[in-house]
Order: sequence, then C-alpha cells, then structure tokens
Amino acid sequence: SNLSRALRPHLSDKIDYESIHEPLHRLMVINPEIEIYLLDESGSILTCLTGNSENLALQTVSLEPIHRFLTHHQGLPILGDDPRGSDLQKPFSVAPIPIGTTDSGYIYVVLDNANYDSISRMLAESYIVRGALGVLGITFIFSVMIGLLAFAYVTRRVHKMTDVVQRFEQGELGERIPVTANDEIGQLGKAFNQMADTIVSNLDEIHRQERFRRDLIANISHDLRSPLAAIQGYLEMVLLKNEQLSATEKQQYLETLFKNAQQVSRLVDELFELSKLDARQIQPKPEPFSLIDLVHDVVMKYKPRAKAAHIQLHCRIPKTLPMVYGDIGMIERALSNLVENALTHTPENGEVILQLQREGNTVSVRVSDTGSGIPEEDLPHVFERFYRVDKSRSRSASANAGLGLAITRKILEAHNTAISVSSAINRGTTFVFRLPVQG
Repeated sequence: SNLSRALRPHLSDKIDYESIHEPLHRLMVINPEIEIYLLDESGSILTCLTGNSENLALQTVSLEPIHRFLTHHQGLPILGDDPRGSDLQKPFSVAPIPIGTTDSGYIYVVLDNANYDSISRMLAESYIVRGALGVLGITFIFSVMIGLLAFAYVTRRVHKMTDVVQRFEQGELGERIPVTANDEIGQLGKAFNQMADTIVSNLDEIHRQERFRRDLIANISHDLRSPLAAIQGYLEMVLLKNEQLSATEKQQYLETLFKNAQQVSRLVDELFELSKLDARQIQPKPEPFSLIDLVHDVVMKYKPRAKAAHIQLHCRIPKTLPMVYGDIGMIERALSNLVENALTHTPENGEVILQLQREGNTVSVRVSDTGSGIPEEDLPHVFERFYRVDKSRSRSASANAGLGLAITRKILEAHNTAISVSSAINRGTTFVFRLPVQG
C-alpha cells in the first residue's frame, strides 16, 4: 500500500517513468530480488516497472489469488502467477491503484523471486530425498530380514546335510539326504545320494569279490590237495614196497598216478585259460565255419565216454544251415565243456542231445541232458568258478573242478553273445547260446 501511495501521483494521467524512478530505486535497494508489475483491472500486464517487459512468459496474471489477497489475508502466503513463467507460483503482494483518469489497476509485486525459487527447489528436493531415504531404509530393512530368513533356511539345510554326511562317514551307510527342492542345494543332495549309492554298491562288490577270492583259494587248494595227496601216497607205496609188488599192481599204481597227474595238469591249464580270458589276453579270431561239422566232431570225440557210461549221445541237426561267424577253436572248447558237463551229470541210461536251429540271423545251439536237474536257487551261480550244485548230483566230484562252465561263459562273452540255462528237478538241464550267421 505504501508503494501504491508513492506511485499514485505519477499514474494519474500517464505513466511517468522518470518520476517513479526514485521510489522504485529505494525499493530495489531494500530488496533487489522483487519484480513490480502494473496490471489493468482484467489482470493484463501493462508493463514491468523493474525490468524488460518483452521477455515475459505470461501476458495476463490470474485475478483469483489477487482477490483473495485483497479480501482477506488468512492462510498467507498466498501464491500467485509469476510472469517470468517459472513452474512454481510465487508469494506476492498487490494493491489497487488508479491508472489515468478513468481506469483502475493493480501494483503486482512478486516477492524474493530468486531466493524463493532456490528455497522451494531445496525444500522440494529435501522432501524427495527424505522420501527416497525413507523408502531405501524400509527396503534395506526388508531386504535384511528376507536375507536373514533365507540365510537361516539355507544354513538349516546345510546343517542337515552335514549331519547326514558325518553319519555316513561314521559307517551309517544307509543315511541319505532328503531332497525337497531342485535348487543348487537340492542338486548337491542328489549328487551325494548317488555317490553314496555308488559307494555302497562298490563296497558290496568288494565284499563279494573278497568272499569269492577266499572261496576260490579254498576250492583251488581242495582240488589240488586231493590229487596231489593221492600221487604222494601211491609214490610212497611204490617206493616202500617196490620189490614186493607184482607187475600188475605196479601197472595199476602207475595208471592211478598218471590219472591224478592229468587231473592236476588239467586244473592248472583251466586256471591259466580262465585268467587269460579274464584279462582279455585271448581274443577271438572270427571266421565263417560250419556249425554242423563242428557238432559232429564234438559228438564223435565224446562217443566213447558216453558209451562207457551207458549214456546215449546224439544230435538233432537240420539238413541245411548257413555258415556261422566266430572263432572255431574257442566255440569248440565251449561246446566240449557243455557236453562234458552234461555227461558228468547224467546217470546211466540217460540221454544227452545236441540240437541246432535257425533263429532269424542266428543259429541256436542247445545242449540238453536228462540228469537230476539243478535247483532253482542254484541256477544263477552255475557259471561261477568252482561252484558245485549238491554233491549227490555228480557221480564224480573229482571229475569236474567247476571251471568248465565259467570258461564257456567267458568264451561266449568274448563273442558278444550270452548263454542261458534252464532246468527242472529229475527232468534235466538245457544250456542255450546263439551265434550269428555269416554276412
């Protein structure tokens, strides 16, 4: 209102810039940051009394804040338009003033323009910063809580895994890690369980091999001890009673000695042969050959023994069969072992049959006997070394050291084929293997 009274005389006829310079200068010295505008009664800017009027962003100032300011001053500061076009509204002061003889208008003063902008921006930025810091603080606290919960969950699972591993290490081989998730820890648990299963399986195999080794040594010792003891006994008899023995008795002793020496030699040869097959030092040299001719040769070789034991040995062979592919020497050895095993376990007046049959791209070989059969619980073990079924099934336990079937299986495995066995008590046993046809 003071500014309005000071400027009123200079605006009665026209705007006298020269005469209003002095009061404006005093006001600008007091507060150089204010801007003074002269408005008409509609709010249009007539001029800027403290600066250039050409660079204004607004040509009209809203009258609503001006009316509120003039009618009541509650709720100060009241913000109004800034003609310079700032995004923020500014605090202002206004007073009515007559312009000329008939018109009226307003002196519109925008207070502390630059300082207010900086303070407003600072306050706005301060609110934003505080808000951002608050959000970050809440987020940090929430993240820490989530992290602690996740850490507790993970460490609990790791502790459980550690307990299982320690118990497994102490010999509780049945312990396994419960897997409830497919994450990295779950995959680690699965890997440990698989490793534990492998270890247990390997330990079982080691124990089985250890039992097998002990049984093997015991069987070898037994099978060698019997003929060696017989040889030693007969030699002592001959040395002590050489002059008292008749020529016939000496001949009988010598034949017995020769028979036992053959048995020892045969057992040693079979052991060497089986060890070479295990080490794959003996490899088949496949070639086409006639399985019919091979079966006839084997039957002729064992005919005298079958006749002496009152066993019928014959074959059932089709008139024509294609050539098969394999090592004829090794197949002859396998077939001989099967026939010899059948003759050994077939009683008098029994029958041993060799049968050939075309089956697709293979020829099957069957060796059947009418012996007492093999109990079902013994069938999985008949190809193991030195394994014998009940002694009552064999007429001569010393005649078979228990290596023939093991050698046969190794020979057929070297030919990439398998041998199977079926049996019925008091009805007989059948062994079957197959060889590929030529081409």
